Amino acid sequence: MGRTKRSLFPNTQRLATELGARLRLARRRRGLSISELAARVVVSPPTIARLERGDLSVSGAVLVRYLEVLGLETDINRLAEHDDAGAAIADERLGRPRRARSRGLADEL
Repeated sequence: MGRTKRSLFPNTQRLATELGARLRLARRRRGLSISELAARVVVSPPTIARLERGDLSVSGAVLVRYLEVLGLETDINRLAEHDDAGAAIADERLGRPRRARSRGLADEL
């Protein structure tokens, strides 16, 4: 039995395809073939081709090694760097009045 392929939301697939195109461009700018990069990343050339097509079933470890070979590993630090939605949720929670907690032994000390 093979793996079940799960479809991505259209916007997510578009973003994955754009990422793949940026990776391919970075590789080509360095004058590396898919085979050369695959050898350095220690994966097969088809795996590199899948990553560059935006196939998100390629492991994160392969993506990180790909970036390391190209000298772009610090880009990983930019993932989820600006969590505006999370910050808005936290700010909303902080703005609500807190429930009074029951007085316990620690409060009396």
